[in-house]
Formats: sequence, C-alpha cells, structure tokens
Amino acid sequence: MTASTTAAVAQEFIDFSQELAEASRALIRSRFRGTIDVEMKPDNTPVTPTDFEVETLLREMIATRYPDHGVIGEEHPDSAAEAEHVWVIDPIDGTRSFIAGRPVFGTLIALTRAQVPVLGVVDIPITQERWIGAKGHETRLNGKPTRTRACASMRDAILLSTSPEYFDGDAAMPFARLAESARFTIYDAGTQGYGLVASGYADAMVVARYGIVDYLAAVPVIEGAGGAVCDWNGAPLSVHSGERIVAVGDAARLPEVLELLELEEAKGLRA
Repeated sequence: MTASTTAAVAQEFIDFSQELAEASRALIRSRFRGTIDVEMKPDNTPVTPTDFEVETLLREMIATRYPDHGVIGEEHPDSAAEAEHVWVIDPIDGTRSFIAGRPVFGTLIALTRAQVPVLGVVDIPITQERWIGAKGHETRLNGKPTRTRACASMRDAILLSTSPEYFDGDAAMPFARLAESARFTIYDAGTQGYGLVASGYADAMVVARYGIVDYLAAVPVIEGAGGAVCDWNGAPLSVHSGERIVAVGDAARLPEVLELLELEEAKGLRA
C-alpha cells in the first residue's frame, strides 16, 4: 500500500458520504412498497426506475461537490474510473428484496483512493441503520461506535451468505465445507449482513458472483470495527478484485475460513 491509501480519510469525505446516504435513503423510502416497474437486465437480474434515479442523484451530487472524482456504479457507465478518488455505488443492493417489499436491501457507497476502498457506507433505508467506516476512524452505527465480536472457532460461528444458487461450479464444494463447519448459516442475508458482522451479531459473511459495487463499501466498515475482509485467496480487495469475498468479525478466524474455501485444484497442488 502507498502512503495515500494508508492515510486517514478526511472528515469532509465522511460528512459528504452521510449526505449521499441521506439523499438515497429519502428517495428510496418514498418509493418503497409503491407501484414498481420491473425490467430484466441482460444478466437476468431485475432493475427498477428507482435504481436509476438513486444512482443518477448520487452521481450529480458527487459531480457538483468533487468534479475531479470518478464514479463506478451499478446502472450507469463508469466515469473517470482511473481518477485518484473514485466513488463506487450500488444504489439498491438487493433489488429483488426492494421489489418484494422486504426491508433488508440497502445502498452501498464506497470511496476508493488509488483504487483501494478507504471509506464505506452501508445504509439500510427502511430499518434506518447506517454503518460508516473509514480508514483511520472507528466504524459507527447511527453515529455510535460499533465492534465485531470474538469467535473461538467456526463451530461457534453464525455464517451469513447470499442465495445458495450463487455457489455453483468450483465454488460449490468449498462453500459447502464452510457451511457445514459453521454453527448455522443464514442465506440471502442481504446488504444488512455486512453491518451485522461489523456490529457483532454474526461472525462471517461469504459470497460469490458479486461485483465490486456489491462489496467494496463493506471493507472499511468491517475493518474499522475490528474485522477482516479479503477474497477467497486471502488477497486484499480493490477495484480490480473478483467475484468471491470473505468477511470475518474475528480476524483470527480468517485462516480457518480460507482453508475451508480452498479450491480442490489448489488442495491437490499443496498435497
């Protein structure tokens, strides 16, 4: 890491991220459980006009305040993605839940510096929970400090994840090993899952087939609460990371989780 990625995040960026989250929350709450038009994207995932509205609003706010910053979003083309500072946005993470009236979806807002996430917001509009984490600052839930919890082993762990159908191909067996080792697994935990790990209500969240808009915001949130986040190979996350990530509340559990997730080919090479 360079000095720019390890330096503490300026308070002005944290304050601005709050403004972004407030704006997205207000718009989403005004549309929740209303009449919703649904379209299917080429990847067979749903999208609504509210997804586009929220992202457009946040992009306009960023362009007005920080015209030299880039933006990578879920619904619109990238803008200045190679800039020193880039905001990574998922306007509604969990659109299926939003459409169905389930309150566990959220807005994810990350700020990257030199392509590494240094600030993250996990906002759950309907339950009105907001986790904010930033390099050099402790993570806060609705303005109050929050921490992960200790976990003696995966046998004691509450594991959160996405839909089981996402663990296909060579990801299926490694994830099955992990799920079998946990105390129990909660599927389709939604965006809120990141916050639950950060606040010590759950011990790990492991997902596959995710894009950077789906997880970069969680990195500063969980790390700033005492946890650890990486990909399935143990590598730190950046705008160039892949689709499989691990988040643990107790960093001591990370080697155990990574060993359980090790792909069969890698196990064969190591044997």
